[in-house]
Amino acid sequence: MRIVVALGGNALLMRGERADASVQLHHVEAAARALAPLAAEHELVVCHGNGPQIGLLALESEADPSLSRPYPLDTLGAETQGMIGYWLAQSLRNAGVRKPVLAVVTQTVVDAADPAFFAPTKFIGPIYDRAQADRLAGQNGWTTAADGPHWRRVVPSPEPLRLVEQESIEELVSGGTVVVCAGGGGAPVVDEGQLRGVEAVVDKDLTAAALAIALKADRLLLLTDVPAVMTDFGLPDAEPLRHLDVAEIDQLSFPAGSMGPKIEACRRFVLATGSVAAIGALADAGALLSGEAGTTISA
Repeated sequence: MRIVVALGGNALLMRGERADASVQLHHVEAAARALAPLAAEHELVVCHGNGPQIGLLALESEADPSLSRPYPLDTLGAETQGMIGYWLAQSLRNAGVRKPVLAVVTQTVVDAADPAFFAPTKFIGPIYDRAQADRLAGQNGWTTAADGPHWRRVVPSPEPLRLVEQESIEELVSGGTVVVCAGGGGAPVVDEGQLRGVEAVVDKDLTAAALAIALKADRLLLLTDVPAVMTDFGLPDAEPLRHLDVAEIDQLSFPAGSMGPKIEACRRFVLATGSVAAIGALADAGALLSGEAGTTISA
């Protein structure tokens, strides 16, 4: 079976945790242990988020007085791909994966006229209270938005059209390599005869779905820091939804900046392939694949 897995950035750095390398590496090692059994039995492609990590690098870049201007988001996205890809590749080997493991820095083509450039929705960076968020927005020219009870920076998140390295990824997977790619949705670029990076962060779940469709994957697993899609998320009477079909999805509403893109990614994959997608906790990866945990989405 060919499986595309997308690891949430918040599964690699929990909300409110210090962004120390040791903290993140601890979570990456746990992720690798959860994924190792899948790699042993199946063809595996691992995508990952980078919201907390790229936010941290952006803060550091903006605060560096030696720079004439901060590093652009596409470049910071490539940095996070290298960092997290290195951790994942090393940790998968240490977790017992005997297949070749390769991390690929990936570019994702987007449309320069995408309306997302005028309506930022993608959360990056740490959480703040409202007063902190307002102060930082004023200082740095940010756009901020509510993320549950907290506030975070939001940046443009254009639609992924294709991955520049897609054919190479197909060859690697077909040859038995476990591929880590499309980190943070891939570094966003526009193709105008020549590739050029743009100031945005592509949603990694939508990129993972596009890649899964292109690779003709049998399953798309979105692994995050919640056990399932929930009704009334964050409220005392929240309940897990164990199964959704694409017809039901159109009748439900999900937050645009968090669960919404995951649901949409699954919907696209299911409609394009007829295969099954699932959303759930990283620790439940094996049970999620078998339908014993999380939320399964099918036609």
